[in-house]
Amino acid sequence: MKDWQTSDGIYEQHLQAVSDGVIKHGQNLSREQGGVANPIACTVLEDGVLIGGVTGRTEFGRLFINYLWVDAAWRGQKLGTKLLHRLEALALARGCREALIETLDDGAADLYKRCGYRIVAHLPGYCGPWGRHTLLKILSPESDV
Repeated sequence: MKDWQTSDGIYEQHLQAVSDGVIKHGQNLSREQGGVANPIACTVLEDGVLIGGVTGRTEFGRLFINYLWVDAAWRGQKLGTKLLHRLEALALARGCREALIETLDDGAADLYKRCGYRIVAHLPGYCGPWGRHTLLKILSPESDV
């Protein structure tokens, strides 16, 4: 007999299993096409305390950026730009030719554009008042990484 559960009645570990299953399935599909996803990250600390970081993966000659974060007290000091450029340099050393990032934040999209990214897709009203920005940058040793 099947036991159907919805929203509030679902165990956290079951929700995590669904997420893990989707990720594993995607990784298997990628491997079938020759893809090998390798994690990549860069963090910055001040007196041993994390104040910013950027994470992602490299695969198929592309850097996929997942998260870029700078603690609110440290914003406006170009740490986000420096983190992004350091990650791009690491990806370039791995043979990546381009970088892809997505955001719902118009301000973040502007930051990425200033860092050499161009919008390749924009979906207005993606989530309430926010549009989804997909940005791409061609990486080269001559760029500002």
